Amino acid sequence: MASETAATSQRRRPAEDMLAELKARLREIADLRAANAVLSWDQATFMPEGGAAARGRQMAMLSRLAHERSVAPDIGRLIDTLTPYSESLPPASDDARLIRVARRDFEKAIKVPADYVARASAHAAASYQEWTRARPANDFKSMVPYLEKTLDLSREYSQFFAPYAHIADPHIDDADEGMNAASVSKLFGELKRGLRPLVDAICDQPEADDSCLRREFAKPRQLEFARRAAEEIGYDFQRGRLDLTHHPFCTRFSAGDVRITTRVNDHDLGDALFSTLHESGHAMYEQGIDPALAGSPLGHGVSAGVHESQSRLWENVVARSRGFWEYFYPLLQRAFVDELAGVPLETFHRAINKVARSLIRTDADEVTYNLHITLRFDLEVRMLEGRLAVKDLAEAWRAAMQADLRVTPPDDRDGCLQDVHWYSGAIGGAFHSYTIGNILAAQFYAAALKAHPEISGEIPRGAFATLHDWLRENIYRHGSKFPPNELVARATGAAMSMEPYLQYLREKYGALYKLPAMVN
Repeated sequence: MASETAATSQRRRPAEDMLAELKARLREIADLRAANAVLSWDQATFMPEGGAAARGRQMAMLSRLAHERSVAPDIGRLIDTLTPYSESLPPASDDARLIRVARRDFEKAIKVPADYVARASAHAAASYQEWTRARPANDFKSMVPYLEKTLDLSREYSQFFAPYAHIADPHIDDADEGMNAASVSKLFGELKRGLRPLVDAICDQPEADDSCLRREFAKPRQLEFARRAAEEIGYDFQRGRLDLTHHPFCTRFSAGDVRITTRVNDHDLGDALFSTLHESGHAMYEQGIDPALAGSPLGHGVSAGVHESQSRLWENVVARSRGFWEYFYPLLQRAFVDELAGVPLETFHRAINKVARSLIRTDADEVTYNLHITLRFDLEVRMLEGRLAVKDLAEAWRAAMQADLRVTPPDDRDGCLQDVHWYSGAIGGAFHSYTIGNILAAQFYAAALKAHPEISGEIPRGAFATLHDWLRENIYRHGSKFPPNELVARATGAAMSMEPYLQYLREKYGALYKLPAMVN
């Protein structure tokens, strides 16, 4: 008698058993990726330079193993068999959504060869290590061959998903499901039309005085204060830690281990503080995900844009508000008695909200920040399309900065080398999510205020629980259970909209800079 096929055998098993097996297999994949994340975190924080070559090999191996498990035929058979079962479940149930996301991830993963995953991972590790040397040395020339290989790998990745409308689409969809080059371009066009009058109106005025932020501030006290602020807004140090690195980031190893990093500039009080609060926003999102989703494809933030909304909400909407500093500024003055003596709150608040055309994206103010993003998006699209060669990137960067921000980088260190993204990952889908995050941060905050008007009165008292609880209930706990667009609609009652963001900027900076009504 002929033996049963694997598919027939699967169909005869109880659905609950198959679902348990699928979850177990997915947890193993998540564990491999978490182990890789530990190695990546160590590379960016404590690893000695001599470990770079071996680290790249180790990370490539773990990436390959995770990918091979994620495309195993048994996984595909389990998903196929469970799909009809998922249709019998409540549509918003954890299990129904898990099967949907597992299918989406599987169908994307089987298009990408394991060999490619290993090659891309090893190259990213080597490129990152070289970038940590090249940027301080202002040595873009040494990064050109690395970036050319990154571009080749990025194009190769897109080909796995052909046909596509645009070569950047696979990268953009990976970051923000449902978006593509056309939708991002349309969004950015609308945003630039809304921003230009505001940028021009502010930048035509004398610059705000931010000299109070540029004095010498002891690094240990900066770190201590940043840590305290992060803890008070809700970052749980029992399930996280704060370390130093070249480029601040947040990484999740498990629900009980979500780490952040920062950097400290002893002549810029805002750098460590706002970087730490930014990464805390990311981390609180991960810490707030329902524990029942841990180890599954639902157990992390749903998209880069939604993730960025949480960091930008806490860094900018909350931590650059006057109410935030009505509580924290006396504490900051006690930490830096000599440095901030005689600096009124009004002066400090205006300094941390200074608007100026500037060179560095991570230092940019809320109003001009998105011009840095649209510039990068345009450059990476041109590189992917073959209209911009890597060797010409530095000059193209300078020209774009002059055209869009009216400033020209004096060197590549503060030009095309300033961001780690292209030097540690792919080209494409790397930057647009920051602007989506800005837009959604304002929309989420407006929804939270509508539900709890008392939030605006609590923040000046150092009370953040109501806001944190609303975010946990409406965003954090769901992880990747709902697609980004559905999550936004559930949380705010509307699709993503530019209006709350533009209104937020006009009201805040209209008041700070006393702009005429036609701009405000």
